[in-house]
Amino acid sequence: MASRADTIPMGGSSPSGIWGVILASSVGTMIEWYDFYIFGSLAAVLSLKFYPPGNATFAYIAYLATFAVGFMVRPFGALFFGRIGDLVGRKYAFLVTLTVMGFGTFLIGLMPTFATAGWLAPISLILIRVFQGLALGGEYGGAAIYVAEHVPDNKRGYWTSYIQITATLGLFLSVITVILLQFYMTPANFQSYGWRIPFLVSVILVMISLYIRLKMKESPIFSQIKSTGMSSAKPLKEAFTQWPNFRLFLVSLLGATAGQGVVWYTGQYYALFYLQSILRVSLRTGFVIVALAMLFGMPFFTVFGALSDKIGRKKIIMAGCLLAVVTYYPIYHAMQNAAGNNVVTFKSQRNAVTGAPTLTPLTIDASGKQVPAPVAPNPNVPLLTLLVFVQVLYVTMVYGPIAAYLVEAYPAKIRYSAFSLPYHIGNGVFGGLVPLVGIYMCEATGNIYAGLWYPMTVAAVTFVVGSIFLKETHGHRIWDEVGGHPAPASGD
Repeated sequence: MASRADTIPMGGSSPSGIWGVILASSVGTMIEWYDFYIFGSLAAVLSLKFYPPGNATFAYIAYLATFAVGFMVRPFGALFFGRIGDLVGRKYAFLVTLTVMGFGTFLIGLMPTFATAGWLAPISLILIRVFQGLALGGEYGGAAIYVAEHVPDNKRGYWTSYIQITATLGLFLSVITVILLQFYMTPANFQSYGWRIPFLVSVILVMISLYIRLKMKESPIFSQIKSTGMSSAKPLKEAFTQWPNFRLFLVSLLGATAGQGVVWYTGQYYALFYLQSILRVSLRTGFVIVALAMLFGMPFFTVFGALSDKIGRKKIIMAGCLLAVVTYYPIYHAMQNAAGNNVVTFKSQRNAVTGAPTLTPLTIDASGKQVPAPVAPNPNVPLLTLLVFVQVLYVTMVYGPIAAYLVEAYPAKIRYSAFSLPYHIGNGVFGGLVPLVGIYMCEATGNIYAGLWYPMTVAAVTFVVGSIFLKETHGHRIWDEVGGHPAPASGD
């Protein structure tokens, strides 16, 4: 007699089936991350477009705050779309999130600037970022769960790591887009209208992704629990008001995703900010360094995802957090030396009218006086790329196994809701605040390394909490909930 597992439509029963599922999930997720990160990649340019002129530092901080708002609302999107995903289905939820996110980005490309619309420009920008943040809060969980609910239990870390690549790939594509535009356009034209192009062209990718996702079938595990009446009628209440599940949420947040979030943003976003705004490496060179480091680092998501199938998720995530805590300071000291720009402190002044800070990196000239740091004249690009690559390697350690852990930690009937909230608080709140807190700490103290205190502290807390309380989920068989699991695909 055929087993019950044989009666379930297994998307992971063959390599081609698994790759189709990954393509359908990851393309949309990659585009959404591209859309979201193009906003961050152009911070130095857009901050002067959407906020009052006259104080570049105030505009930059206000822009980073707008960027942070989009991350702060992600947990609310996780709750809203997580509930839809557990009640209606994984596919429907991330069709909606892609639509909201993608067309919001297109609108940014059409928006008037502060020079033409006044305060209406930043207010409208904030509203768009809020809606995009809500959509992103529901996107990642749906894609990761959709893949995880198609693949064999013994390969979950490996296959879900391809979804993990999409975030870095989206950031990489946004950086490459900016580099190409700056290469083919004059600085004046890029400042005038070229910045709109990355936002506008994304709509083509969004339409392609929507077409792919419309052809997707529902997750086989969700289809089974839905058809047999095993789904939860109140997934949010069950996930967060019952103490065992709520305790698991707290442990997952403080013992895994908070540290993962700050390591992720430090290794890619803060590294870019540090290069461009503190060490005064040119805008284009900074983008090239970070893009190369991410390109070299991306294969390691699958390396550590696959390794987590063999030795466990917890060990790798904790190791990544610990390495970040121990080595960030020497890495950033080495970056300063490699940049060849001896920035020693900041001069921080307050605008007499607005009270906004003006932040100027200072170096020491030949006479021993502190003077504003020039653009780094001859940075050691290979060494800087290596130093950023090491940080990206930490990113792959903490991020590669995290989706598999979160999927395995919760039962299918509340998985979307319960998965999404700790992930998006960890990444959206703890991680999303890294650039804003980093620049504020530098400005407040005059210490060019003060921006590292926040991510190092959070990563240290995660290492302690996770080492003590986080349970290893490696080997958990989620297919047993529906009566069986697919055999490993041939050739795996």
